[in-house]
Amino acid sequence: MDKSRTSGEWERMVLGQLYTPVDPEIAKRHRVGMRRCERFNRLPLWRTKTKQRALERLIPSAKGKNFEAFAPFYCEYGVNIYVGRNCFVNYNSVFLDVAPITLGDNVLIGPNVTLATPNHPFIAEERAYADYPNGCHALEYAEPITIGNHCWLCAGATVCGGVTIGAGSIIAAGAVVTRDIPPNSIAAGVPARVLRQIDERDRLHVWEKYVKNELPNAQR
Repeated sequence: MDKSRTSGEWERMVLGQLYTPVDPEIAKRHRVGMRRCERFNRLPLWRTKTKQRALERLIPSAKGKNFEAFAPFYCEYGVNIYVGRNCFVNYNSVFLDVAPITLGDNVLIGPNVTLATPNHPFIAEERAYADYPNGCHALEYAEPITIGNHCWLCAGATVCGGVTIGAGSIIAAGAVVTRDIPPNSIAAGVPARVLRQIDERDRLHVWEKYVKNELPNAQR
């Protein structure tokens, strides 16, 4: 096997070019990622430190970042996930990190959220297995996902490949994000659309209300 070709397929995949998913190097890295994911999910909660080390082995960028994910958590490679500081991922989230997935600082991911970078050709015969000069296989591609600092993706949201969500934005429960979302926006729906901007009328004055035992009501 031509090693330059196999390493090139991985690079093509990460860069968003068409690539061969059955390439041996890609398949090997995929198996490693899935095994690490399975180990993290199967470790019992009482083995706190071991479970965190398993998470950081699955997602190397998480080391030293105070990153937390509730099991079960699913991804394909792990090494294509890049996290900022103090991020949290709730139960049953799926990160299909064929292309890079980047989370800024203080990102909150609700339960059952899917971040899906993979894509396939729209023409049926172009996404099917076919006989190419380098073998019988399909051709696929992927597009990166970027989530800005301080974003909150609510339960059941789906973000498609090629999307950037601006800093401070909120994606409502069940939304399907197919296009970029500007900063400090609330987006909802299928497909997701911006409902409004977040402004000072949304401020809760959280510490004051906490000290006074008051309900967290904003001006809006």
